[in-house]
Amino acid sequence: MASRNVQTFKGAHEAFNRRDFDSVVSVMAEDMAYRNHAQNVTFRGRDGFKQFLQGFVAAFSDIQVSEPAYIDAGEIVISQFINRGINDGPLGPLPATGRPLELSLCEIFRFNDNGQIMSGDLYYDQLSLLVQLGHAPAPEASSATV
Repeated sequence: MASRNVQTFKGAHEAFNRRDFDSVVSVMAEDMAYRNHAQNVTFRGRDGFKQFLQGFVAAFSDIQVSEPAYIDAGEIVISQFINRGINDGPLGPLPATGRPLELSLCEIFRFNDNGQIMSGDLYYDQLSLLVQLGHAPAPEASSATV
């Protein structure tokens, strides 16, 4: 049986898929910090995290957390999942391309003793995102052998 923290994490992903951002942030500590490592930016507090989510959905209105797997490490829970959606809005300064995105992500949440998310880290390959959307050329394949 999954722990309380895994259930909280899973519920946050399910709430995101429903676009219920208030439910997502309700399980977070007021002073939580969330770091998007690919962009080297930290979002602070519930409002900051909610703005992050809203910005992502503005760029991909149909984006979904798909195929999540959760690893329970007590006060830390790790999730690997795939985001799928169509880029139908601007992504920061980049215009919408109408192209599909399928991106693997890893998210790590740390929980306090009350079961609230205190902090989070997000890891993904930003180059893959930019290549899929047509904003960057695909890297040339290397002929080197391992």
